[in-house]
Amino acid sequence: MTYQRFIVCGDSYSEGMSDEVINGQYRGWADRTADAMAQAHANFTYVNLAVRGKLLGQVVEDQVPTALAFVTGADTLVSFHAGANDALRPGYQADVAIALYQEAVRLIAKSGAQVMLFTVLEKTGNTGRGAQVWEKRFSAFNRGVREVGAEVGAIVVDANQENFLSDRRFLAFDRLHLNAEGHYRCAEAVKEKIGLPFNPAWRTPLPPAKKVPWIAQKAITVAWFVIFALPWIFRRIRGKSSGDGRSAKYPIPTAWPK
Repeated sequence: MTYQRFIVCGDSYSEGMSDEVINGQYRGWADRTADAMAQAHANFTYVNLAVRGKLLGQVVEDQVPTALAFVTGADTLVSFHAGANDALRPGYQADVAIALYQEAVRLIAKSGAQVMLFTVLEKTGNTGRGAQVWEKRFSAFNRGVREVGAEVGAIVVDANQENFLSDRRFLAFDRLHLNAEGHYRCAEAVKEKIGLPFNPAWRTPLPPAKKVPWIAQKAITVAWFVIFALPWIFRRIRGKSSGDGRSAKYPIPTAWPK
């Protein structure tokens, strides 16, 4: 099916951090996918409501009602991805988050739109206690995604089916968001899922990584901590978010390419 409208709800992943910047905005997998969708439908329009740093409750409360108002029926594809920021917080309550997520998905599905969901990569290539907590939390969260996806007939893009995606070279320097190559591969995977022409090479692993000297690894880690980790910690202490004061890239149906 070719979709006439593509509506995106979510956080930084769906906003497009940290892809290449075009006209002052991160491009991201969703913009890349919209490029292909526009070629398949002459009257295609695109809405991207995603804002970095948003928690699940904020996406459900602020973005979902707007998305529902723009749904035109089965010719609308609604992407919904939220909850990762919640799972990274110390007070995360899995049962509460998963229930809220599933109710939001059911509500979107009732609009008649085709729903598209994403799992979170469980094995990131990192080790240690933090990686174990990450894997445990997102394994449970992903089960909830798959369950409600099957219930409503959603398209589920599951990164955990491709082991090579654990390669950290698909991440930006912040070690959290996809880089340009990561967003490109995600867009190709989505295009395959929705039946658009895609490059099957997106499944090709990167060549073996060159060994980085120990001292260089330590220097990179220190730089990462100062540039990204410390500001994140300070925001948490002050109750702030990277998305505070930011608005969506394309808050109303936009003829595409823009």
